[in-house]
Amino acid sequence: MSEQDRPSSVPGDALARFHAVIPAGGVGTRLWPLSRAATPKFLHDLTGSGHTLIRATYDRLAPLAPGRVMVVTGQAHRDAVVSQLPEVDESDVVIETEPKDSGAAIGLAAAILHLRNPETIMGSFAADHAISPDSLFRDVVREAVHTAATGRIVTIGIKPTYPSTGFGYIQLGEPLTVEGAPHALTVRTFVEKPSEEVATEYVASGEYCWNAGMFVAPTSLMLHHLERAQPELYAGLTEIARAWDTPDRDAVVARVWPGLPKIAIDYAVAEPAAAAGDVAVVPADFRWDDVGDFAAIGRLNPAGSGVTVLGEHARVVTDNATGVVVTGTNRLIALIGVQDIVVVDTPDALLVTTADNAQAVKKTVEQLKASGAEDVL
Repeated sequence: MSEQDRPSSVPGDALARFHAVIPAGGVGTRLWPLSRAATPKFLHDLTGSGHTLIRATYDRLAPLAPGRVMVVTGQAHRDAVVSQLPEVDESDVVIETEPKDSGAAIGLAAAILHLRNPETIMGSFAADHAISPDSLFRDVVREAVHTAATGRIVTIGIKPTYPSTGFGYIQLGEPLTVEGAPHALTVRTFVEKPSEEVATEYVASGEYCWNAGMFVAPTSLMLHHLERAQPELYAGLTEIARAWDTPDRDAVVARVWPGLPKIAIDYAVAEPAAAAGDVAVVPADFRWDDVGDFAAIGRLNPAGSGVTVLGEHARVVTDNATGVVVTGTNRLIALIGVQDIVVVDTPDALLVTTADNAQAVKKTVEQLKASGAEDVL
């Protein structure tokens, strides 16, 4: 979209059109055996706050979009999500009959919201991220909404604190002049997960942010790029959206959803839109973590005693030990002379590893799946 074609917008008007979307999917296999197919990580309190990740996500967003929050989740998690978020209207709980990746989940939300109100600006924020402080997060989202109102897809870039090889990166471009968004920049390019050497160079340059997968955009622009880059997915989601608020919903979903292509929203929309010059970024320095493994839990819950302990009935004693213990039992756990250990104790599975090997938990889950051990997955 050329600069002369971009709409102008009054900041207050843009915020009134903002609708938040919370995609709540995925299993979080690196957090097994705590996170499982029936109880994924967003249904757990992993920060010691007393709130599950999805509840904390809703509470961050509700002041920005009062009464305008939509959740997209799987059939297996519907009851738990509704129980944890009773404020969300039933019409704003979108159920996926089977996982189809973020392109379908976020695309369907965009299509439904667009049909309800073509002027909607949507924001997509994962249910399983840990963010603080909420006030700073909201300031950044407000800037993103004002920028989106000028006709852009806006990603929120996290200022990197270390050279992570587990995140994608966003190369920052030139400043934009947007009322209400003094920190908005153009995006030069999206970069996939780099090697440690390259990541170190990115962080040192100061020209890159982590891509946290948070997008704010007019639904019309999201759907425009989806139609151009993924016409089959666009057509299927549009057909479902047209039936969503009608008695035909279930029949249309059953017929169309299984055949939809699986693709991440980054590939389906963000990268093609960036190539067209339609993507901006608002850099953020709030604390952010995608809670991808048990090492992250240690980062989020620093323990003065050396051992981070999570669990309502935890009974843990330590002597010259460091690490993380997550327990869902009342079994006594004693750690003596072990460093950077990870212990996860559940009624039917026990995990013992180290923080350095936390990412390898996914391989164990794959081995269990291959062996048919579905009862513990």
